[in-house]
Amino acid sequence: MPLKKNNKLKGRVDIRLLFRPLFFLLFSILLAGCAETALVVHTAKEIANLSKPPIPKGRYKVGTPYQIKNVWYYPKIDYEYDETGIASWYGPNFHQKLTANGEIFDQNAITAAHRTLPMPSVVRVTNLENGRSLVVRINDRGPFAHGRIIDLSRRSAQLLGFVRKGTAKTRVQILVAESKAIAQRAKGGYTAAIPPIANNAPTPPAVPMTNVSVKSLPVIPGTKTVVQKPPELLKPEVQQKSSAVKLAKLSRSRAIVQLPVENSEIYVQVASFRRKVSAQNFQKVIADLGITGVYEAIVKGKQFHRVRIGPLKDVTQADNILSKLIKRGYPGARVVVKTSK
Repeated sequence: MPLKKNNKLKGRVDIRLLFRPLFFLLFSILLAGCAETALVVHTAKEIANLSKPPIPKGRYKVGTPYQIKNVWYYPKIDYEYDETGIASWYGPNFHQKLTANGEIFDQNAITAAHRTLPMPSVVRVTNLENGRSLVVRINDRGPFAHGRIIDLSRRSAQLLGFVRKGTAKTRVQILVAESKAIAQRAKGGYTAAIPPIANNAPTPPAVPMTNVSVKSLPVIPGTKTVVQKPPELLKPEVQQKSSAVKLAKLSRSRAIVQLPVENSEIYVQVASFRRKVSAQNFQKVIADLGITGVYEAIVKGKQFHRVRIGPLKDVTQADNILSKLIKRGYPGARVVVKTSK
């Protein structure tokens, strides 16, 4: 009996040995199939990646002097920049095209083009006609039409309330801390999909915050949003309500700040002199173009005497006078806006 038991056990062992090579053969075929599939998938991914164009990266750029339409522009870092003038906007014809610093222009982003400020820089743009103010990132060069100081994206112009009109009297102010911070980050290179600049920069000192009528604040989860009543600045009353509601909606999304509307007038500044008598003599040369005046200004501790034509009734009149001055050989003439302050 013990002998038969051993024979049966020996027979079982032999059967296992017979099937073991077959098992390894099937396992090897399976592994080979998986490896081949993985290779095919990997190759397909590489082909797909090659077919995709690389994402353009923006870069920090100040640039060198350049000339457009016989006018020289001198890009520079200017943390004292504060200028008034006429703003315009651009969009569809440049959408998804490269900007001057290598980003992809998005007409729906809160950006702008400027002739000389570093890219990127952060500025506050205030529409002097309706008091709306917005923080904007500079990432392109322009505008190159005479008489314009900044070219805003379509969305920025929409938020500031002049997309239909096309132009607006504006004030552009550099935001120093924000500009330094974004410049530091940009010097290492960054993708075009930069997170939007937070529109919570302090309001310019020239306009007190105590008079702000609408301001966007981040909504805390779990709380209700309460819209303030329309400000008393807009008249007539019917227009006041509709404008305030529209502004409140925009404010919640992009932090539009509503500032008091100041009286503002358009001038064309032709030249600036250190000596007052020189300014007065030049004033006679251009007297045929309209009412002229000499206005004193202190720039970095130095006194200047600016010769201007105006006030003018609108942007069209200013553009016409500017065009005549350029033809006479004054390419440096520019449109400025003088406020009551």
